[in-house]
Amino acid sequence: MLELDAAGALTTAHVRAGAQVGGVSVRTVWRWLEAARTDGRVERRRRDRLELSVQAWEVLAQAGGNVAALHRHLKEAGGEVPSLASLHRVVHRDLQAGRVLPDRAALRREREEQQTRQALSELALAGPCEGGAAKSSTPPPPRLVPEATGGLPVGESGAPAGVALPAGAQLVRTSSVRAVAETVGQAMAAEGAVCVFGDPGRGKTAAVRMALSEVPSGWKVTWVPVPVRPSVAGMRRAVFDALGLTGRFPHTSALADAAVAGALGEARVLVFDEAQRLPVPCLEYLQSLWDHPGTRITLVLCGAGCERALSRLPQLASRVGAWQEVPRLAGAEVAAVMTGFHPLWRAVSADLMWIDRSCGHGTFRTWAALTAHLQNALLTAADTSVDRALLRRLFQRVAPPL
Repeated sequence: MLELDAAGALTTAHVRAGAQVGGVSVRTVWRWLEAARTDGRVERRRRDRLELSVQAWEVLAQAGGNVAALHRHLKEAGGEVPSLASLHRVVHRDLQAGRVLPDRAALRREREEQQTRQALSELALAGPCEGGAAKSSTPPPPRLVPEATGGLPVGESGAPAGVALPAGAQLVRTSSVRAVAETVGQAMAAEGAVCVFGDPGRGKTAAVRMALSEVPSGWKVTWVPVPVRPSVAGMRRAVFDALGLTGRFPHTSALADAAVAGALGEARVLVFDEAQRLPVPCLEYLQSLWDHPGTRITLVLCGAGCERALSRLPQLASRVGAWQEVPRLAGAEVAAVMTGFHPLWRAVSADLMWIDRSCGHGTFRTWAALTAHLQNALLTAADTSVDRALLRRLFQRVAPPL
């Protein structure tokens, strides 16, 4: 018809025939021809479709599907607001197309979890007081970390369960402890994985326990003991027992995995100390737990050499969000840390650097052993003086001859 119109041969009969074929009125066909002549438009003019934003759907979910409440909220927010009838029509259209209205309880839980993750990321699991030992004129009551089978009590020395200290010693919040606490806190905020590694005796386990001695409500902490030369079946049983699941251990791996996955559906930190013992099949099992869509876990792998063990499984190593090394105690920190660690070292503060160069070498486990030997020597003979001769004899007890 456009070609006929351009040639001046278009008649009413042509228009009437086109209207009959298109199932529209003759007037509509004449209107289409006029639009084609003036605007060059031969397709149908599109209408702007009203769409609700994600925030509007969340407001609607919080209101239990009440469209009038959404309309009031939009009016209070200001701006151009569609009519109530239009909102009803849009909501009905999208629900008919398969859109699911979010559950109010699920939205509330998600918002609370997001706030918790944000708080964890900002606070980074702040533990004992900054710079030095945890001090208190009155010993605080034991604090408990929510656990599947109980809590991790914190004693008067501030040492969480699993950390052995000489009598009178207190844990000290060093720069390494602060770094581990920040890394673990950020991993919890993202529900990710973290690897804490370093040479033996540097305080990796103590740093992780200090970081997890106080966690926000709603989180649970579970320490899973890693057996010597573990198998996948042994790791499955170790996780099942650490979670404190009731009933007998299932007789099939599928049932055991289902029980473990169900227990890991709530926010939980799974800590695997001595993770360097884990062979590739056991690491694959941990990856399957973390990748399971129904679990919400933060994975903490700790141990001397666990970073090398993880390198044997690149699939899991690529999922580790942070690699945190615990180095030797820096020489500049020795005096402040050791005098805060135990009162005995305040009397020999001038020789602390010499002790660290000769024996301690920035290793907390060596310093703890030397502290215990010095305590025993002073208790054995009341008139014993702490001099370099005594310390050299104690060095021989701490370190074997080379």
